[in-house]
Amino acid sequence: MNVRMLTEKITGPQAWTRASISPADWTVELTPPALAELRAVLQELRRSPLPVLLLDPRDYALEACREVMARVREATLSGPMFAVLERLPMEEMTRAESVSLYWLLASLLARPVAQKLNGQMLFEVTDTGAKLKPGSGIRPTVTNVDLRFHNDNSYNETPPDYVGLLCQQTAREGGVSRLVSVYTVHNALLEHHADVLPRLYQPFWYDRHAEHASGESTTFAAPIFDYDGVLHARLAVREIVAGYELRGERMDNRTAAALEAVESVFDQPQLRVDLDFQPGQIQFVNNRATGHARTNFTDWPEPERKRFLVRLWLRDRGRRGYRG
Repeated sequence: MNVRMLTEKITGPQAWTRASISPADWTVELTPPALAELRAVLQELRRSPLPVLLLDPRDYALEACREVMARVREATLSGPMFAVLERLPMEEMTRAESVSLYWLLASLLARPVAQKLNGQMLFEVTDTGAKLKPGSGIRPTVTNVDLRFHNDNSYNETPPDYVGLLCQQTAREGGVSRLVSVYTVHNALLEHHADVLPRLYQPFWYDRHAEHASGESTTFAAPIFDYDGVLHARLAVREIVAGYELRGERMDNRTAAALEAVESVFDQPQLRVDLDFQPGQIQFVNNRATGHARTNFTDWPEPERKRFLVRLWLRDRGRRGYRG
């Protein structure tokens, strides 16, 4: 089978490094008119509540919010491929109310889709005390461990186009959000590890995190990179290692060397940006063009002060179910 592979360096704003980018490139402000619209929605929901899943931006006057989210779309498609929306005034609302406004804003970017096979649409990113184990279905997002750079749902046919994260509470220490351009990662591999690049365009085994029907395979096969005129990635080294463990297969030297090269690129701080995520900020990433990560963290002892993010997956293609 002939595999199309990108063999030239990518240039432009999408292939950014820490030195070539600044907060002005990724920050989108919620303008005063947009905040006024959201406050009006909040008053309406307090008067006549609705479940989050029934909220539709077409039912509210959100023209200024549409303009704001158009700037988010521009940043995530032709800019650095991610944006930070600054910010929901959390002091004016409950956490549940902030999720309702977040849902409406995100829906102006793309359609929310299921994040689990059971149809779960909203995912709480917080430390539950769970421990990782291949095939267990426990995702690293519900632990406090370091999350290496990854693209969400790389182990499924239909990963989301966008990932949204609303910060409601930060950790006592750590939990720094990190972002890297997939194009920059590919450029670094092409320059320093060209010998392993062809392997990255061939399939690897991914742990499916138990998101499959009974009797189906616990693993999913896909390459880390694919190129159809646009480069896409499925960065998820932890899931690949677990996938081989689940199958009881030993990685050959070529496979191990390819993953080691990817990890070595992740370890270059000049290729990434670190974000000081604050309550009320919303991060949107173009999922298959941006790798995101998180450092390990120590939480506050009080349950209400624990680090807490709310994640949305957004995709306009296919169906809204997990399988798309």
